[in-house]
Amino acid sequence: IVNRASRPALGRPPDRDFARGVRLFGTLLVCAMVVIVLFVLPINLVLERPVIESLLFAVALAVGLSPELLPAIITVTLAAGARAMGRRGVIVRRLDAIENLGSMDILCTDKTGTVTEGRIALHDALAPDGTADDGVLRLAYLNAAFETGIENPLDAAVVAAGEGAGLTTEGFLKIDELPYDFQRRRLTMVVADGGDPASHIIVTKGAFDNVLTCCDTVDAGGKTTPLDPAISAGLEAIFAAKGQAGFRVLALATRAIAARASYAREDERGMTFRGFLVFHDPPRPDAAKTIEALGDLGVRIKVISGDNQHVTAHLARIIGLDPAAMLTGQQLASLTDEALWHLAPRTDLFVEIDPQQKERIVRALQRTGHTVGYLGDGINDAPALHAADVGISVEGAADVARESADIVLLSRDLDVLREGVEDGRRTFANTLKYISITTSANFGNMVSMALAAPFLPFLPLLAKQILLNNFLSDIPSIAISSDNVDAGAIAVPQRWSIREIRRFMVVFGLISTVFDLLTFSVLLLVFEAGESAFQTAWFVTSLLTELAVVLVLRTHRPAFRSRPGRLLLWSTVAVSAATLAIPYLGRLSGVFGFVPLPGSLLVTMVGIVAGYILVTEAAKAWFYREKREA
Repeated sequence: IVNRASRPALGRPPDRDFARGVRLFGTLLVCAMVVIVLFVLPINLVLERPVIESLLFAVALAVGLSPELLPAIITVTLAAGARAMGRRGVIVRRLDAIENLGSMDILCTDKTGTVTEGRIALHDALAPDGTADDGVLRLAYLNAAFETGIENPLDAAVVAAGEGAGLTTEGFLKIDELPYDFQRRRLTMVVADGGDPASHIIVTKGAFDNVLTCCDTVDAGGKTTPLDPAISAGLEAIFAAKGQAGFRVLALATRAIAARASYAREDERGMTFRGFLVFHDPPRPDAAKTIEALGDLGVRIKVISGDNQHVTAHLARIIGLDPAAMLTGQQLASLTDEALWHLAPRTDLFVEIDPQQKERIVRALQRTGHTVGYLGDGINDAPALHAADVGISVEGAADVARESADIVLLSRDLDVLREGVEDGRRTFANTLKYISITTSANFGNMVSMALAAPFLPFLPLLAKQILLNNFLSDIPSIAISSDNVDAGAIAVPQRWSIREIRRFMVVFGLISTVFDLLTFSVLLLVFEAGESAFQTAWFVTSLLTELAVVLVLRTHRPAFRSRPGRLLLWSTVAVSAATLAIPYLGRLSGVFGFVPLPGSLLVTMVGIVAGYILVTEAAKAWFYREKREA
């Protein structure tokens, strides 16, 4: 049984990790808003408060829960990340791919040109007995030089070697061509020798197994010999030995046939095995170091290649991957989806893989909860690039590969990709800071007002005061995109966790609620504040707590040990000063229903804010300690 999962059309982007997280977060907010409205509105109606005023208050509470600048924050944060990556030679074609790059915990990569240098050269042209053979080079040159399909580095290497040996196509005429495809894995050229117009020569080169199956004879020193099991075993031994030495090996076969106008795949039979083409593509000198560095960042590398298992295993040993953790295309084709879900995360090397299988591997890894990146540059990589959470290609890649990619590297240097991962994690961390902190602060304030409203002779805040509170508290949040990020947040993949956001919102939101209720009690029982004084004092206190808590909760470490970004720090200071000044601005404060506060009341509110900061810092230490123990 092969893949049963339906695949979207290539032009329709799949639902990626970050987009799924945003959608789930939106669902969480909607549920919380509905609960607040259904709780607050009936209670106010039972207390016989004006319907319109009660409805506006309930809706304002619900709206106040949402981080209303989230779209702007995400855009600003992603744009800042894109600029930083651009300076490192990384072009971001789709902004939210930056977040997915930060979430990536598995990077699937093609072999050629990514973990190898991509400078393929023809090392040897060998006869079936393993000795050098210029005749094999001539036949291979005719096959590659007449090829009119998609350019590829193997044909280019054959042509370069042939021209270097003084070969030309003079005296030969191309009759027909059977293009390469990923099922046959062969390229066939039919040529005519000018000296013998009555016959044509079929020249086929391709993957060793796929060419060998077309042959029933072998060229042995100029004599044609039946291809028996013993000879086949000898050919396979040469193929395996070259692969284990790190060479990529293709096979070459020919057939003489009476001349005719056209040819078909059925003519690829009854051929004579003529020899081997041995190519060299050394691993990148920095590949092992970069793979180790990505591993330290929690990103596991998986090589997905169409090459044979021997050469891929040799490469794996050099770059630090496990050559035993291997799955071939033939084995994969026999697996059910469920079996592949089990095996894919534990496999480092996927070899002899066709393009559809590349996509299937990516989807299997996603199905098991991983955020998957795919790095490729060929036409055969396009389906996998499209399916991955973040598709990565390189400058000079095939057009369809670049169009399918979300990120394009201006150099093939994997270390640039490592830096991109770190930039993506900074961007994701700052986005989650805004979401978690703002949602928890808003949740705490909304719960406070929802609980207090039934027991107060007036609303704790007017609808316009709630909206002003949210507007002012969001001004410093725009600066979060430039905030510093702790090293611990860069060291591991960043993932959406709605459960974690909900837990964060409840824990720190309810701490805020406790201090809010304390503030209400002080205002009513100690200062006996009237409606305007109460609303003014509560506005100042709630806004100061929202501003201060950003500096506390922006880091998992103690706040004094983590330096905030300069723009975030000074914008927070500026809005805090404005908050303290608003009640004393005369006409402007009157528009929003504020009144000047006595000095003793203002000092008390600031003291409550200081106490809130200390308790929140202590709760933060407990919260993240519990998380580490879990």
